[in-house]
Amino acid sequence: MAHSLSLPVGGMTCASCVARVEKALAKVPGVRAASVNLATESATVEGDGALDAGVLAAAVERAGYAVAREPVDLAIEGMTCASCVARVERALAKVPGVLAAEVNLATEGARVTRLAGSAPTADLLAAVQRAGYTAHERRDDATPAAAPAAAWLSDGRRVLLAALLSAPLALPMVGDLFGAHWMLPGWLQLLLATPVQFWLAARFYRAGWAALRAGSGNMDLLVALGTSAAYGLSVFTLATSADAMPALYFESAAVVVTLVLFGKWLEARAKRQTTDSIRALQALRPDTARIRRGGVETDVPLAEVVVGDEVVVRPGERLPVDGVLLEGRSHVDESLLTGESLPVAKAPGDRVTGGAVNGEGLLLVRTTAVGAETALARIVRLVESAQAKKAPIQRLVDQVSAVFVPVVIVAALITFAGWWLAAGAPIATALLHAVAVLVIACPCALGLATPAAIMVGTGVAARHGILIQDVVALEALRDVAVIAFDKTGTLTVGRPVLVEAIAARGDRAALLADAAALQRGSEHPLARAVLQAAPEGGAAASDVAAVAGRGVKGRVGARSLLLGSGPWMHELGVDITALAENAQTLQQAGHSVSWLAEEQAAGGPPRLVGLLAFGDTLKPGAAQAIAQLVAQGVRPVLVSGDNRGSAQAVAGQLGIAEVHAEVLPGAKAGVVAALRNGLAAEAKVAMVGDGINDAPALAAADVGIAMATGTDIAMQTAGVTLMRGELALVAQAVSISRATTRKIRQNLFWAFVYNAVGIPLAAFGFLSPVLAGAAMALSSVSVVTNALLLRRWRPAAAQSSPGRSQED
Repeated sequence: MAHSLSLPVGGMTCASCVARVEKALAKVPGVRAASVNLATESATVEGDGALDAGVLAAAVERAGYAVAREPVDLAIEGMTCASCVARVERALAKVPGVLAAEVNLATEGARVTRLAGSAPTADLLAAVQRAGYTAHERRDDATPAAAPAAAWLSDGRRVLLAALLSAPLALPMVGDLFGAHWMLPGWLQLLLATPVQFWLAARFYRAGWAALRAGSGNMDLLVALGTSAAYGLSVFTLATSADAMPALYFESAAVVVTLVLFGKWLEARAKRQTTDSIRALQALRPDTARIRRGGVETDVPLAEVVVGDEVVVRPGERLPVDGVLLEGRSHVDESLLTGESLPVAKAPGDRVTGGAVNGEGLLLVRTTAVGAETALARIVRLVESAQAKKAPIQRLVDQVSAVFVPVVIVAALITFAGWWLAAGAPIATALLHAVAVLVIACPCALGLATPAAIMVGTGVAARHGILIQDVVALEALRDVAVIAFDKTGTLTVGRPVLVEAIAARGDRAALLADAAALQRGSEHPLARAVLQAAPEGGAAASDVAAVAGRGVKGRVGARSLLLGSGPWMHELGVDITALAENAQTLQQAGHSVSWLAEEQAAGGPPRLVGLLAFGDTLKPGAAQAIAQLVAQGVRPVLVSGDNRGSAQAVAGQLGIAEVHAEVLPGAKAGVVAALRNGLAAEAKVAMVGDGINDAPALAAADVGIAMATGTDIAMQTAGVTLMRGELALVAQAVSISRATTRKIRQNLFWAFVYNAVGIPLAAFGFLSPVLAGAAMALSSVSVVTNALLLRRWRPAAAQSSPGRSQED
């Protein structure tokens, strides 16, 4: 059967490009013909069999052109275990135009990457439905938390009803322990067990039948087969036995169904708790905003606010938009956005973020971002994206889950045959042991082990101001052995300050006053540093003029002053000998030096007035943060484009032994790559930076960590973004990664061990179906509960033992 697929191709400019793309596509196995249209920038590929969109896209990209992709998020209903995940992924991957599909059991969602303009959402939803599940598109403005809440309450009522119907069947077993005979008549047992089996357990039949139609199996199929066998044997015995009280197993079927339903209810409750961080962030967005137009204040829905609107925020209210503060002063609580525990002071001109809580002042804010473009919306998208992705370790689970259910069914058949034919046990005994094998097997725990831990871990990180955008980065952080730091803006504040002012004739106050007079009104960073250090209210210079590449000149009273660089002073013939030694010492310490001179009324070279030295201060807590990394077994390295004296001075204060100074932006990536030399095969290298010039190095590292106080391009390149400029967050990110990956490994270990031990115990007759059902119900709950323990994680600073975090 012939198949065709259309691909969007970008970057073509001429007929040669068309020929090159057609040639690249024609080489792909299975392609019969390829036609490229330059005008529509698309390629149509025909083949005799199904075409792999990913392979075709890779061929085009190898030829030097771009293939546009677009993601779509789907909400999937009806999944119960890892086998369901694998089946939905296979169904989505078969839709023409789909490049990748990742399904997450914990979030009950799918992230599909498709070729732009292909694989319509309707086709994706239909594919999921054919696989036996229901789906709908999940949009940015949706609030998916409400639906699971309703389902959770409905499941709770089902569990309660199943327990009420099963209790009379199970109580006689308790009575037997005390010699009491409370066994109900067979017909009454049938009456109680039937609604449990075919009404309350109907979900297992529906999902199991859907799995069979799709050619696979899942947890529901195992439960349906096991309980149906016990129920069917009981009905047959009741109908054919002449005994007044035959051996019936209605209680096994009913109690197993009840326990499994109870386990699913607990699991849903626990899974809702794993998404607490996302719901907390979504709840920060107010529904309305108070805008001022033409002097009139009006409350409007948030969706009607546009960029440029002036928004009034009263004390105690949440800011509805991102913006710039026009009027008012206040302290703003940004704790849920940045993890900063203390309110931040805001004054006119400062930026404010939607979702933060206004403190004591009345604020007027000019809107700069609304809706999906706000910082809050971007944070939610980043966290959701990280939670939707699969960790590399999940591949092992996918391979196991693909064969898990068929293997369990075969094991149950072997158990039945072994007990009945080989051991000579009654058929009822053999069937009960086979039922126990079917019931105890739990692919749910395998499916939840990784995503549950990732959801909690990324949520905890977001709550502390650490945005993990890439699950691969989360796992790689665990093995980080070397972290390279940029200097300016990362280890230092990034704002120069005046560190020294030396007057040629000893009058430091006059020197500062003259320099401030020249700089008053300037926005240059060095000018701001001078003005901050000088007394307020000084005179302003007149006839101020900037001298490109050299400095500034102007008149202060009757004097003509010049402030600028050493080379300029040399050009002017200024004698700086008196302070040359001081200048050399300051420069060796990593400071930049500016000179102030005064033109002489009688002519001749200007006369030296003094020098100003500027430096960038270390961030508060930088030394403690580096010490924490060292305590975690991480080697810190400084990689900077600044002069060696400045870099060595900073490294010396922080206790960093390895320094790479005067590194050009393009060479930083090479330095980061070279840091891998001599490391163990599994060891990773991370890079921390904040500027555009750090982006290549962030991309070259195994883990890129960007400061949100820096540039957008740095944050887009990195896998981890720190919402505050505090270096302590780097050590905290490593700690959270190690805690999360530890939980993943614990969960997978117990999930595998549970099945490896539980199935043989059931097969050899050591577990009844009721005990097997209870164990199966608790297995997935225990996995999610173990993941939820991550919520106890606290930064090292909050612990009594320095240098350690609560990681378990």
